[in-house]
Amino acid sequence: MLLVRVRKLLEKSRSTENVHEADAFAAKAADLIARHRLDPDRLAARSSDELGVREIGLGRGAYVRARLALLSAVVSAHDAQVVFGATPTGTIAYVAGFEGDLDVIELMYSSLHAQASSRMAAERRGTAAATQRYRRSFLFGYADRISVMLAESRRVAETAASEATGSSSTPALVERQRRVEQFAAESFGRVRRARAPGGALESGWRAGAAAAERVDVGRTRLAGRRALGPG
Repeated sequence: MLLVRVRKLLEKSRSTENVHEADAFAAKAADLIARHRLDPDRLAARSSDELGVREIGLGRGAYVRARLALLSAVVSAHDAQVVFGATPTGTIAYVAGFEGDLDVIELMYSSLHAQASSRMAAERRGTAAATQRYRRSFLFGYADRISVMLAESRRVAETAASEATGSSSTPALVERQRRVEQFAAESFGRVRRARAPGGALESGWRAGAAAAERVDVGRTRLAGRRALGPG
């Protein structure tokens, strides 16, 4: 099963202290995900995939909207749809999509959020309020940069798949996206647009974007190695 193999590779990537080994394990995970999603034969075979809604907790407090921004970046890269709502136990995101994509979305979001959290924990400012505001801005910047990088990774993977097979996977992907949009509209019903989140500190935003540049998300690095975060 794809998810089991990816999770094992990410665990190996996280556990090794050798940077090159970590990259090798992560690169294999990224390749597995890309092939699974974009291979035309697999897309045809998955035409009967089940659609579903996955609930992902976003917690409470100042970081909820920034976590949603990060989740939205991952969701968009996998042609899913997301809405959110407040519950007695905290904010919940509801993600609609194909079950195979939802599994990958959940795994990738958890990995990226864990990496962001470890970096945020090291950030301190003069007061608790200033630290919170900086960390929130950091996470927004991180999410924005992740969105750009995942979009680029997808573009590169789609191009490579087309060149390898001599045919485009775009029509199949467009059809899957149409089915997701229809399913989401039926599942979510009338959705009210949320107010825009508050402003972010430029310094925190830039630091978060810089941290995202170093995170493993399956893109090609300068050294020619691809990687995906350990989560």
